[in-house]
Amino acid sequence: MYTRYFGFDEIPFSIAPNPHFLYMSERHKEALAHLSYGLGETGGFVLLTGEVGTGKTTVSRCLLEELGDDTQVAFILNPALSAQELLATICDELKIRYRKTGATLKTLTDKIGQKLLKNHENNINTVLIIDEAQHLQAEVLEQLRLLTNLETNTKKLMQVILIGQPELQQLLQRQDLRQLAQRITARYHLLPLTKAEASYYIEHRLRVVGCQKQIFTLSAIATIHQLSKGIPRLINLLCDRALLGAYGQGKDLVDKKMVLAASKEALGVEYQPLPWWRTLTAQIVFSGLILISFLAIGLQLGKHSGKSQQTEFESSAESNNQVVVTVDQQNNQDFSASITRLFSNWRVILDEEIEDPCATAELYLLSCHWFKGNVTALKRLGYPASMQFLDETGHAFYGNFVGVSDERIIIEFTDGQQVVDSQWLESYWQGAALVFWQAPHIKGKFIEEITTESELPVIQWLEAQLAFWQNRPVRTLSRFDQLLVNQLQQFQQSRGIMVSSVVNLPTLMQLANQASKGMPVFIDN
Repeated sequence: MYTRYFGFDEIPFSIAPNPHFLYMSERHKEALAHLSYGLGETGGFVLLTGEVGTGKTTVSRCLLEELGDDTQVAFILNPALSAQELLATICDELKIRYRKTGATLKTLTDKIGQKLLKNHENNINTVLIIDEAQHLQAEVLEQLRLLTNLETNTKKLMQVILIGQPELQQLLQRQDLRQLAQRITARYHLLPLTKAEASYYIEHRLRVVGCQKQIFTLSAIATIHQLSKGIPRLINLLCDRALLGAYGQGKDLVDKKMVLAASKEALGVEYQPLPWWRTLTAQIVFSGLILISFLAIGLQLGKHSGKSQQTEFESSAESNNQVVVTVDQQNNQDFSASITRLFSNWRVILDEEIEDPCATAELYLLSCHWFKGNVTALKRLGYPASMQFLDETGHAFYGNFVGVSDERIIIEFTDGQQVVDSQWLESYWQGAALVFWQAPHIKGKFIEEITTESELPVIQWLEAQLAFWQNRPVRTLSRFDQLLVNQLQQFQQSRGIMVSSVVNLPTLMQLANQASKGMPVFIDN
């Protein structure tokens, strides 16, 4: 409707995968490079994951165009199949003749094996690409693994590319699929477009349809990126509907207001920007004000009531599953005793009073971290921690975070362990804790950050930790390459850490915690 109005040759923002509009961002180029790298290996599985609409299918089609006549490809778009149906589909894709009635897993596997051997003898590579692979059943994945057992002395006869949503990564972490996960030679998680990439993407598609003038204001582009979260398919939906709105109003320029109006029709309620009073920042401010008010009231009550330091708190969060916490606050006011218990978690037994816990920790090759945050972040770190609490009169008492029980946490006090819930924590904990952790070090110096400029042994240590977490073979590196950056960002994203191309302190702490469960933290002696 609006193509003639704006002078376009065709609709610029259709969601159909038209190769004429192909835009390869840096992330898409990286993904393609990793797939090509995986196929260049001696065989096995290659993994490409990403959120819905990020362009995984686009990358796979580009890969197909790069493959030469010496490669035969079987492309499966609907993997919701049984093991036998999958083998039959592979036969159909590879043009293998077989008896339709009475076919068994064995006969189909034998037919595929014969075809693979024939292709190998004719110097033809065989590649199986499965899209939407998160829908594969575990037994079907196991059948795929068995197919890749067909090999010569030097290479696998079939290479498999699995393309799917992030759930595919979770599926491959299952214990019964560990053998398959270990055969993945390359993996890449396709992240959404950045704000700059989204701008280039919109400009590229407009240029393809013959538009040389500005159609979207800068604020409109920023809003499109915010609402779409950088997902190309959603960008297309928003731009298409916004252009239709501009056409209806007789405007030549799409502004922020038009984009917001378009989002209600194109994306639905879940993509609408929150009112300012419902944003995280506003909620934190309000929560802080409420907490201050409660503390002020508690201080006043404490001055006049003279009540006992013994606290009994009953949680009313769940009427049928109440939590009763009984803590002798006066008996837990010794910070040194809490730190002594914290050291015992690291098998360090101390009998003297601790004046400087961080200096003492350094003597035992432990790093010291003064934590400030919420209980979710503390649980995610996974380290024992000495937590500071404030009673109704404002006096501090201490307990050690030692574990998790369902949705609650376990705190060790002087007189034993207590299971506490979020309501108790909101009443007594302001987010302060001391954490000991074992930082990696090289040549006697603790590492606080890993970047592209770090020493090679440090970079190789990072590769080993990520490989351990991702259940894959360790690569031998000569530098901090782009594949390592992507695998690092996958780790950060999965652990709720701000995605970065460097290993910051939160990332390093979680990697080192993982290392203590079986991987070395000392890079050298």
